[in-house]
Amino acid sequence: MTDPFPYKEVKGLTKGLAVLTALNRQAGGMSSVSEIARLCRIHRTTAKRLLETLRRNGLVRHGEREGQYCLTFEVRRLSEGFYDEQWVEQVARPVMRSTVSQLLWPCDMCTHEGGYMVVRESTHRLSTLSQQFGMIGERMPMFQTATGRAYFAYSPRSEQDALLQLMRSRGDPYDHYAHDHRFIARIVSSTLRRGYSINHGEWDRHPQFSGIGVPVYCGERLLGAINMGFPNGALTTTQIRRRFLPVLRHIAEAIGDGSQAWVERG
Repeated sequence: MTDPFPYKEVKGLTKGLAVLTALNRQAGGMSSVSEIARLCRIHRTTAKRLLETLRRNGLVRHGEREGQYCLTFEVRRLSEGFYDEQWVEQVARPVMRSTVSQLLWPCDMCTHEGGYMVVRESTHRLSTLSQQFGMIGERMPMFQTATGRAYFAYSPRSEQDALLQLMRSRGDPYDHYAHDHRFIARIVSSTLRRGYSINHGEWDRHPQFSGIGVPVYCGERLLGAINMGFPNGALTTTQIRRRFLPVLRHIAEAIGDGSQAWVERG
């Protein structure tokens, strides 16, 4: 009889999944190290090490009490990946392609993943004004890009706190802004005041390009953000607000409405 599991078990992963499962079964997704150790039948030190590994990867965070851990909103996204590609193909892609001639400049639809914004769909390959290609799958830093700033500014406070905790705990050089409270407050307040985010070439991978971004909602849930990119100095603030921002918002609303209908169809 053929062995259904021909590869050796990765016991550390099995224990980590057991810890996540145990936390998920607790009220509010919250429990102590000792309780998790008891539920998973592992040593307390092992439970602590596994929880800290999960915290490093953004799936849990420290609770208000000493030795307490809580699930973060990132865990919710683990259940969404299986239909992610269908959602992009059936909702975001047709909306973005249908508006290429209206927006003119290229745009990207991004969703959050592990403290970064990931490009899920893009019109760079379709826009005659694009000077960049191969953007799909690109990981964008949170505070140096228009999509990241829009997503963070419109996120609920609890998600903002979880994002900051995640970015402050790792050594990625792009995360240094997560320690600058004044910078973050300024980005959030200016984005909410204008109704859109903007960056002026702060992302060192594409320093010659600026971008504006707006949030995308599926019902009341923040789904991601969409941007429009253009060379530094190519557009004035008046042009952005009068000519391009209404189109970008229309795209975001159409994607959000389509996503809501897609979810309801199930």
